[in-house]
Amino acid sequence: MSKANGFFGEFKKFIMRGNVIDLAVGVIVGGAFQAIVKSLVDDVVMPVISLATKGINFADLFIALDGNEYATLAAAQEAGAATLNYGNFISAVLNFIIMAFVVFLLVKGINTIADKTKKKEEAAPEEPTTKACPFCKSEIAVDAVKCPHCTSEIPAE
Repeated sequence: MSKANGFFGEFKKFIMRGNVIDLAVGVIVGGAFQAIVKSLVDDVVMPVISLATKGINFADLFIALDGNEYATLAAAQEAGAATLNYGNFISAVLNFIIMAFVVFLLVKGINTIADKTKKKEEAAPEEPTTKACPFCKSEIAVDAVKCPHCTSEIPAE
């Protein structure tokens, strides 16, 4: 029975790690985000591209593999013909490009904010750790009382 508790104990520990939970949240949000991008492509981008290409509906771009001609993809599928749906592939590629671009913009924005925050933290001046010997001008430790180069006594400041 201890093996089962050990296995399930390890599994529980694995599931409760922050990385796994972060990944799960990312997948869920990504799925919802994908629906938004699909709507953007299907409802906004594709109609504009269709106007530019004189009304071509990408969903109806296909090749019937049985050699017959069909007016629409739905008609070919209703007839039971095998089809090569390259219009759907074009839409999927556009979805990917738009999704990648939006993710790029999000990461770029987050990195810009992180860089600005980091610069503010780094802007604080550091305490100097060295100073110049007043006699020989060699670099010595700030708390030195005698110069290791010229052996002069360093006056207290």
